[in-house]
Formats: sequence, C-alpha cells, structure tokens
Amino acid sequence: MKSAVETLNPTRVRLTVEVPFEELKPSLDAAYKKINQQVTVKGFRKGKIPARVIDQRFGRGAVLEEAVNDALPKFYTEAVNEGELNVLGQPEVDITELKDGELLAFTAEVDIRPALEIPDYSGIEVEVDAVEVSDEDIDKSVEQLRERFATTAPVERAAQDGDVLTLNLEAKVDGEVLEDGVAEGVTYTVGSGELLDGIDEAVKGVEAGNSATFTSELKGGSAEGKEAEVKVEVTEVKSRELPELDDDFAQLASEFDTFEELRADSRKRLEQMKKYDQATQAQEKVLDELLKLVEVPIPEKLLADEVETRKHNLVNHQLGQMGLDLAKYLEIQGKSEEEFDAETKEQAEKGIKTQFILDELVNKEKLNVSQEELTEHLMRRAQSSGMSPDQFAQAVVEGGQVPMLVGEVARGKALAVVVEAATVKDSNGEVIDLDDEDETAEAEGTEAAAADEKPEV
Repeated sequence: MKSAVETLNPTRVRLTVEVPFEELKPSLDAAYKKINQQVTVKGFRKGKIPARVIDQRFGRGAVLEEAVNDALPKFYTEAVNEGELNVLGQPEVDITELKDGELLAFTAEVDIRPALEIPDYSGIEVEVDAVEVSDEDIDKSVEQLRERFATTAPVERAAQDGDVLTLNLEAKVDGEVLEDGVAEGVTYTVGSGELLDGIDEAVKGVEAGNSATFTSELKGGSAEGKEAEVKVEVTEVKSRELPELDDDFAQLASEFDTFEELRADSRKRLEQMKKYDQATQAQEKVLDELLKLVEVPIPEKLLADEVETRKHNLVNHQLGQMGLDLAKYLEIQGKSEEEFDAETKEQAEKGIKTQFILDELVNKEKLNVSQEELTEHLMRRAQSSGMSPDQFAQAVVEGGQVPMLVGEVARGKALAVVVEAATVKDSNGEVIDLDDEDETAEAEGTEAAAADEKPEV
C-alpha cells in the first residue's frame, strides 16, 4: 500500500491511497464467505458455493463492493498511522479507481488537530480577589446556622413577617376554578417571596380561620402565565423563635463549648472557602490569558457539532429537568435566539481551544496520569453526577469513557503547570502562593472551561 498526505488547510488533509489488488485477498475471501452464508444455489450445499458460481449468479461487482467496504477502514487506518495524523471525526472517502485484479485507489478527506506552537507562558500575570473575611461575613454565616435551629409555636394573632403559615389555596381564571388550582395544607413563610406574587401582602394581618383574595400571574400549571384570582385561607399561624447566640447555642449547633469558638471556626471555614475561590479564579484568568497567546484554527465541522451538542444538552437535559423549553429560558434570560446562538458558539470555541492547547501542553511537558489521580477524579465526577463511585465507574467503563477521564485529569495538570509558572497577585498587590488550593481546584478547572454551562434561571 502507498499513501500520500495533502494539506488542504491547517485543520484538514486529503489522503491519497493506492492498494495493490493482492492486498485485497483477505477481504475478497471474507466477502465470498459472507455471501456463501447468505444465498442458496441449487446443486450446492450452503456455504460450499464456488467463487466462480457466485460471480456468475450474483456478479463479480457485488463481491468487489463487499470486499472494498470491508478493507477500506483497515487501509485508511494504516494511511493515518503512516502519515502520523491526529484525526478528528469520520473521513469523507471517495473511491477513485477499482481495477479488478490490479488496483484499488481512494482518497479520504478528514479533519485533523492543528499543529500548535505554545509560546513562553511564564510572563502571564493576573489579579484575583484578596482573601478577606469581615465580621459581617461571620455574622451572616452564624445567622444562617441559627436559622437552621429555629423553632415554631402556634400563636393567636394576625400573621406577620417571618411567621410560618398553613394555607389553603384556590385559583380561578375567568371565574372558573382550575382543576390544578386547588391546594390544601401548604406551609409558607411570610416574606420568603415564594409561591405567588402578592401573597405576602394578602396574608399579612390575617388571623387563623380567615381568608383573603388577591390577583397574581400563575407561575406554572395548566394556566401558566395567566392572571388568576387567588383565594388564600389561613388555617394556622406559627411564630418562629430563634435561639439566643450564646454558649448554649454553640453546644447545640456545633462541637464547640463556647460561642466565641464557634465564631472562630466560622472565620476559619470562610477563609478556606475564599482561598479555594481564589484558586479557581486564578485558574480561570490564567487560562483566559493563555488562550490569548495561542492562535488556534478550529475545524468548521467540529465547531458545528460542538455547538449542536451544547444546545441539545441544554434543551433536552438541563432545561427539561426544570420543566422549561428554550423559548421560556430565553425569555427569562432576556436574550434573543441570535444572542443565545452567538454565546453558545463562543463557549464552544473556547472549549475546543482549551482542549487543543492543554492537550499540546500535556505532550510538551510529558505529563502522565497515575491510577491514584484517575481514581480521585472519578470519585469527584461520581459525586457531582449523583451516582455512587461504583455505578459511575461501571458506566464509564461500559461507555468506553476511560480515555476521556484520563484526558480531563491530564489537562487539569497541564493548566496547573501554567498557573504555577504565572504570577498571581491579589487585589492588595500581594503575590499569592496557590499550592495549598491547586491540588483540588486543578481537577475541576478545565472541566468548567470546556463543559456545558448550566443555565441560570
């Protein structure tokens, strides 16, 4: 077999392949055997029909077609390996010559990964938020913990902000009660902003056993988006009582004996969270600067496929789970379809560029992935997917996705190399050492850059 490679553009090549006919013999034999098992000829046992009889009865052309279809993937793969090509997607194959007993010739056009030159990235410098925890931050954290230990007790008075009510609801549109517009025993906290617009104003000042009526646009159900007249009956009013912020509360809500120890622990936790956020921010900014340094041509078909995949995942998985369609999502976001398409294309381009550049860095820096690193990554992915590690691992193996996970870990390590070489300063001008946070954040950095972005609703 002879092959030659013609570069059509930085991301596409044409392979020209010539195969001597004798190299087709294994595929010809397989073709005769396959046809033998499929047809019946009087006077011959099944599977024992001579080749000349098959040629006479069914035509040599049918045999050649079967043989060529069988052989093409093998010869294409040999040509790709011979040309040391990193191909993307499926080729467009055209048989240019087929002479029985002499020659098979074909061309194959296919997209390839572009050759990239990674420049010196040690000069990258980015600024991130400083790690600063204020007393107000601690107060907010402690208050959130306090809310979790709130208790309720029935009261004989009108409802007011913060009370927990038990409600019966009835919605009418055009004077008719909706089939799905009746609900009983609904628990609602006054001032929470949940349920329906206008409900807070309606229930304030209402005592148990009384009702009020208000109008509101329905947020779901058979009459979604329509104005409805809603009757709300208050059946019970409970006040919420928050525990005192003292040593007793610290012992109730934590492993600490004093309230001051609880606050000190809150400060420590907030600092750790902000340091992790700082490391993630550094990775995102360093990656953006790295992308600016490298010119990356992108195959058109690869980009189109990636855009379509992102749209499909958004519409059929993320929005579907929320009970939304694309039109409703765009309405909530205040975006036109053209703006959405432009953003999706931009995100797809960034994801592809990120993968190409980091994969090139993996090769350049000779980075390897250990079994321990792969296992840790698998555990994190399993947790984010809501599956057990065993279930996730089984799904990955059965789906042939192990190389994909290895690639994710390797790209995370490549990005960590760039971050380590860069200068990262906080908003106070202090140089930041990210070693403590890098190990965890690097495993998620490239995923966030290249993965589908979840909709914000």
